[in-house]
This record gives sequence, C-alpha cells and structure tokens, in this order.
Amino acid sequence: MQRKRTMDDPRCSLVGQDGGGTRYGSLSEEAIEIPQCSDSALAQKSPTNVFSDGYTKIDFVLVWETIPWELSGQQDSLENGDLQDTSATIHRTWRKMFLDKLHAAGLHMEKHMIHAEKKVVHYLLLSAPWSVLCYYAEELQFRVPLEALPRQTSNWSASMLRQLGIPNMMAQEVPNLPLEYYTCPFKANKLCWFLGSDEQDIFFSSTQRHQILYEILATTQYGHSKEREVGVDRLLSENVFTAAFPLHEARTRHPPGIHPDPAPPASPSPTPCLSPQGPYKLRPEQTAAGSLSQRQVLFQYWASWRKWSKYQPLDHIRNYFGEKVAFYFAWLGFYTGWLLPAAVVGTVVFIAGIFLMFSDVPSQEICRSEEQYWMCPLCKTCTYWQLSKICSTFMAGRLFDHGGTIFFSIFMSLWAVLFLEFWKRTNASLAHHWDCSEFEDIEERPRPQFTAMAPMTIINPITGAEEPYFPKRSRLHRILAGSMVIIMMIAVVVMFVVSVILYRAVVAILLSSSGYFWFAASASRIASITGSVVNLIFILILSKIYISLAHFLTKWEMHCTQTKYEDAFTFKVFIFQFVTFYSSPVYIAFFKGKFVGYPGNYQSFLGVRNEECSPGGCFIELAQELLIIMVGKQIINNVQEVAIPKLKCWWRKHKLLSSKKASEEGESVLVEQVPWVMDHQLLVFEGLFDEYLEMVLQFGFITIFVAACPLAPLFALLNNWVEIRLDAHKFVCDYRRPVAERAQGIGIWFSILEAITHLAIISNAFLIAFTSDFLPRVYYQYVHDSSLRGYVNFTLAYAPRDFVLQSNATCRYRAFRDQDGNLTLTYWQLLAIRLGFIIVFEHVVFFIGRVIAWLVPDIPESVEVKVKRERYLAKEALAENKVLLERRETRGKASITDLPAGRDWETEQFASS
Repeated sequence: MQRKRTMDDPRCSLVGQDGGGTRYGSLSEEAIEIPQCSDSALAQKSPTNVFSDGYTKIDFVLVWETIPWELSGQQDSLENGDLQDTSATIHRTWRKMFLDKLHAAGLHMEKHMIHAEKKVVHYLLLSAPWSVLCYYAEELQFRVPLEALPRQTSNWSASMLRQLGIPNMMAQEVPNLPLEYYTCPFKANKLCWFLGSDEQDIFFSSTQRHQILYEILATTQYGHSKEREVGVDRLLSENVFTAAFPLHEARTRHPPGIHPDPAPPASPSPTPCLSPQGPYKLRPEQTAAGSLSQRQVLFQYWASWRKWSKYQPLDHIRNYFGEKVAFYFAWLGFYTGWLLPAAVVGTVVFIAGIFLMFSDVPSQEICRSEEQYWMCPLCKTCTYWQLSKICSTFMAGRLFDHGGTIFFSIFMSLWAVLFLEFWKRTNASLAHHWDCSEFEDIEERPRPQFTAMAPMTIINPITGAEEPYFPKRSRLHRILAGSMVIIMMIAVVVMFVVSVILYRAVVAILLSSSGYFWFAASASRIASITGSVVNLIFILILSKIYISLAHFLTKWEMHCTQTKYEDAFTFKVFIFQFVTFYSSPVYIAFFKGKFVGYPGNYQSFLGVRNEECSPGGCFIELAQELLIIMVGKQIINNVQEVAIPKLKCWWRKHKLLSSKKASEEGESVLVEQVPWVMDHQLLVFEGLFDEYLEMVLQFGFITIFVAACPLAPLFALLNNWVEIRLDAHKFVCDYRRPVAERAQGIGIWFSILEAITHLAIISNAFLIAFTSDFLPRVYYQYVHDSSLRGYVNFTLAYAPRDFVLQSNATCRYRAFRDQDGNLTLTYWQLLAIRLGFIIVFEHVVFFIGRVIAWLVPDIPESVEVKVKRERYLAKEALAENKVLLERRETRGKASITDLPAGRDWETEQFASS
C-alpha cells in the first residue's frame, strides 16, 4: 500500500524531487518520456548492470513485445485483426498507466529495443534513486549494519572433526566471504549511525534494491482495484509485460577497491564484459579470487560438479539469493549429511540379509520341496501350482524381511527424531546469524498483492502499525469451500487407486490363464510391476492439475503474509501428493492379501476376486513398489532438471535472437551480450515448492516404509548428492535471478516432517507386526522348533473339505485355518502378539524420542548468549543516547537562563559582535 512520506523527516527528501518535483504517490496523466538507447549506442561502452550514463544501477527490468506497424495490418482475417487490435489497445493503455505511475513515484528509467523479423522487444531498465531507497527501506524494515563482528564458523561436522583430530575433506576456502554485523531496522533520520551510510551506491545491497523495486511494482495500480487491476504480477498474467526480473551480477571489470570513472568511455572497450561462454565463467585474465563477482564465486565453488564433496557456501547463497533460498539449501545439505549414517546402516542390514538368505531354513525347505506342496489356484480358471516354483522369489523376500529389519526400523525412527531436533538447533543458529529470528512475528509485512486487494485496514497489536486486513470469518468460509474441492480431488485419487487395484487383479487373471508357463508363473509379479508404472503415470498427471487448482484456491483465500500464503498452499498440495504417492504402498503394506477369504469362500470387490499377495509375500511387493516409485521418480526428475532447462533456454534464445536484425555483425553480437538480453533468455524461477516436495516425499519413503527397503536411504543419499549440484547449477546458470525473500526457516515443511516422523513410527510397527514374517517366525521358534524346521508346513492350511470334494484334489494355502475354514487358536495367539508388539514398539520409540527431544535444546547455548549480548548492547546504546539527550537539554536550558533579562526581542537593536 503506497503512502506519502511525512514532511518532518529531515534525512529523506521527497522522492519526486529527482523527476521535476512530483511528490511521491501523485498520479501523472501526461505521457512520460523515457530515455532510449539505440543498439549503436551500446558500442559506446562495455555492457554492465548500469544505465548508459555508466553509473546508475539497474535494479529491475520490464520486458514487453509489440508488432511493428508495417506488420500490424497483415492479419489472417478482419475479425481476428479487430480482436488483436482491441487487445493491443487495452494492453497499451494499462502499460501507459502503469509506467506513468512508476515515473511519478520517482523511478529512473531507460529503454532499449531489439527489432526482430516479426516483433519488437522492449527492455525498460528501472533504477530507484536514493530517496526512494531510504523511504522503502524504512517501510520494509530492512536491517542494516551497525557494527562489524569477528567471523565465527558454526559448522557442527567441522567442529566435531576438529575435536577428533581428523582432517576435514569437506572444507574449502571460498573468496569474498561476507562479513558479520550487529544490525537493527533502518531509520532514515538515524542514517549517520549505520556503517557505510556515506557510500550511497553500496549502502543497500543488490537484493535489498530488488526487494524495493518489486514492492513498488507489485503495489502500483493501473486500473480499478475492485477488478484487481493492481501490480506487475497481474500484468504478466495478462501478457501486458512478458517478463519482469532483476539482473544477475555482471563480471567485475575492476579490481577490488578501485572504482570506475562515472563518465562513459569515449571509445569502444576492446574486451567485452561478457563472453559467449557465459557471464558466470572465468575469463583467462581473472586469476585473483578477489576479482570474482558473486555469481562467479557461486559457480566456481558451489554449482561446479568438482565441489560435490565440499560444504556449500551458505552465506554467499544468502547474500545473492536471499534467506528463503539459503534455508532450502542449508536444510538440503543438512539432510544429505544425516543420510550418510542411515545409508551405511541400511546397507549393512541389506548385506546381512544376503547372508541370511542362503542359510534360511524355510527358504531351503521351499526350494527342496519339489511336489510336496501343491497350492490352491489363484483364480477360477487358474491351475494348481507347486510351492517350489517360487524358490527364487521367496529367497529374494528374505533380503528385506529378517531380524535386522526390526533393528533398522527402530534405528530410523530414532534417526528421524534426532535429525529434526538437531535441525531445530541449526535453524536457530542460521536464523540468528542471518538476522531473521523475529521475521515472522515482527518484521514480516503483508504481501504486496494482499496490500493492494485488502478491503480494509487494522492496527497490528504487536507493532502498532496500520496494516491491510481481510475479515477472518470471510477467509474461514473460503477455506472451508476450498477444503470441499480438495476432498473431491482426493476422492478422484482414491478412484484411480481402486482402478489400479482392479487393473492388477484383471492382469493377473489374464496372465495366469494365458497358457504360457512363464507368464502364468510370474503373473502376480508382472501385474504388480506394471501396476506400479501405471500408478506413477497417474501420479504425474494428477499432480500437474491439482497444483494449478491449489494456486487458485490459495490466492482466493486472501492470506496476509507471504509465509501464511505459502504455508496454506504447501499444506493443500502436500495432502494431495501424500495421498497420491503413498496410497499404493499403503494398500500393499496394510490391505493387500488381508481380506481374501479361503478356497471355496473367496471375497470379491466389484465382482473381481480380492488380490492376494504374491507367492513371495507382500514384503517383496512393497519393496518393488518403493523402488519403482521412489527411484523412478528421482530418475525422471533428475533427467527433467538437466534436459528441460537446457532445451527451454536454447529455444528461448533461438526465438528471441535468431531473426534479429542488425546493421553490423559486431553490433549484433554486442547486443546479444548485454545483461538484460542474456537474462531474458533464462528460465523463470517458479519457487521452491517442487524442490521441497520432492525431498519431503523422499523423507517419507525412507521413514514410513523403511522396514521393507533398507536400501532406501542409500538411494536417497546418492540422489541428493546429485540434486544439490543440479539445483545449484539451475539457480546460477539457468534461472533468472529471483527477487530475494526473507524467511525464518523452512516454514510449514518442518511441521510436515514432524508429522511424517510420528506416522513412520506407527507405520513401521504395523508393517513389522502384520506384513512381515518376523513375529510368526519368533512364535514358531519359541513354541515349536528353534531351528525353524517345519515352519513352511506350519504356515500352510489345508483346503476346506467342501472345496476338496468339489474339485477332487487337495491343496494348501497360506493361512491359520482348520479344514472347515475357521480361524485356529494359533491365529488368535499371533494376533495378540502382534497387537502387543505394536503397543510396546510405539511406546518405547516415542519415549526414547521424547527423552532425546528433552536432552537436546532447540536453541544452542552459544546462540542464546549472542542474543542476550545483543540485547545488552542495545540497552547500553539506548542508555547512552538518553544521557546525551539529557545533557543537550540541560545545556539548552542553561544557555536560555544565562541570557540578559528584560530585553525586547522584537524592537531592541543590538550591536554586532
């Protein structure tokens, strides 16, 4: 919400004084004249992130396209031409009103154009003068430095390795390390107190300047507010502008400490600032580390594949992309580091399963049984089959289903609790280090879109400031209406899950009755694998549809702050994605094969017989499902992250520049190298949601179903090592620079991770109790034979007498039933053992987790000491200021009382001294 600056501020001049005296917020109805720079003028200087004058910084770029006048009449039909002319006229009107108000707000502008064969691309460069920066810095409560601090490293693994005396192979020396400061909110009338206030060009960082420009662009009205004709985001959606972005940093052309002459050079520069290799790569003459730009530092020491084993330069990431992006990469690196012990233990458990597989007595009994066990048909038209035919499948199931599974499930449950507790500490340390510990409670302002659209204002009870407001009752009604839509979409997902279940059953029946031995023997496995693939395709399609719907619903709910908006959107989409991705594994783990019935009395659903577990058991099916969904999704995502950005960048560059007209070849190359054109060719940054979602779903797979696949942490670790560098390369090389956003942590994702951790404990307990063969084996060892001889016969029931008389053949099936089909005493004893195991497992793990949470404080002691120290220094500063003010007031009173009395100040004349 734009407002005028108060007139009693002695430090900040009116914004409009730079542009002919127009006051800030006034609306100009006259057409603005924007300085234009032709392509030939670009040869007069080396292209950098400044205007043609050589020193005015470019803070933001607006781009739009128009059709040349000579081509505007060449339309396919008169009707289409009229529609296009009407649309172009509306766009020109909106664009003019929007730019008029930006000009009235005091922004500096410079325009460039590139003529293509069928269009003209307009680049409008924007820059905020010092007065605008000061006004909005106070409005947005930017924190600025008061006093420099000594550099303190707080990497837990580096400290641990140093104490153990082990060389740290992950450490690296990154140049241009950002300094640490004591900071406080900016006040224009206290400008002289802040460090670097005498250097206006560098006092505000580039990310702060970008935030100020985006605030102005997002809140500027170009039409009627009731029709939501406010802000650059709406104009982008209406194609009035095709792009709006801040620029990436250009290469530094001067050594540190040497500032260029503000006057533009008189002759063309012999060496262009940007090379065809990209503005982030080193030139041959750049040998000194201090001469690198921030983007080059990030490319060399973060996005490079050679640095896969090194720490991430989080402070550099924060300075260049903002706290929100930095918190994501800090969490991703922390999570990847913690996956290492989980992957090691999981691999050891898997290797132990290999040795146990060859020495397992029940596996040997099945493989040697030959024609001893004839099993009942799996469908009405299927034939009887021998249990010995599943020898290899049953042995493969022993890789995942053995005694080590219990240990690993407990280990991963406690690992998840420890991971979250120590992330709390790391989050608190980073939030304090980056000056955002109180961002959400005190410093965060309403979203620009909410500010422009809110119907009323209210006083903030914490800050006392007037803020835009949307009634909570109205928002609640909208949330409830949106919840109904979400429930409907979840019902659609359930329908797809049911269809996949029916698909498996039908495919299994068709293959079993096909007459081909290999298909008949592998019918269940083929149906399970193909069903997983079909399920993955459904997941990817439904996800795209639902995310667009969630965006619309979240905007409609009118959330005040960006944090609340993103939390609401995240919750909606995660609920949907959770049901979508986990429905099939949950069905296999807890429902498949549990409601089958017995020969002669099979249960059916929609006329189709309920699915049984494969002859090897549901555990091996669950492992297959996890590997297909988890690993398959990771491979697809990584291929997309590598191939799609490159293809999109190539196509965008080809589309923008392939048909560009230029009078000289050298001039054409130079125009392509200007930073606003190069950045325009990059991809639009669409937020961190997809990155977080991918990792949190992965976290769910390695915790909720880890009992069925101990190798899941290893696959996650390998994927994340690649993911960090892929994401880093995308941010540095493929994406336009995003507007920096502040954050206090990873937001609602932490609450989701906590919920997944608690769900994982319950899930693993039920998985071991009802899906695994661990408890039946333990029961048989203690009650019958400790060597497990005869265990296979113990788990197989005889077909009921009615079924035998009807088919004239005796067969076996997996169940604890007698020959009348009734459940035996063994079944009820095992059920009691299973329920008891669930209760004991959950209580023990939850208790240990609570003890760990109690022993590990959320905020490190060192951070608490720093916070107390800063509060003490703030009080000392206030006390000193109060004493100085009192002294000044005392001196003023003394000077007044010392004046001669009785003089007439209005009429008496005094001699000059």
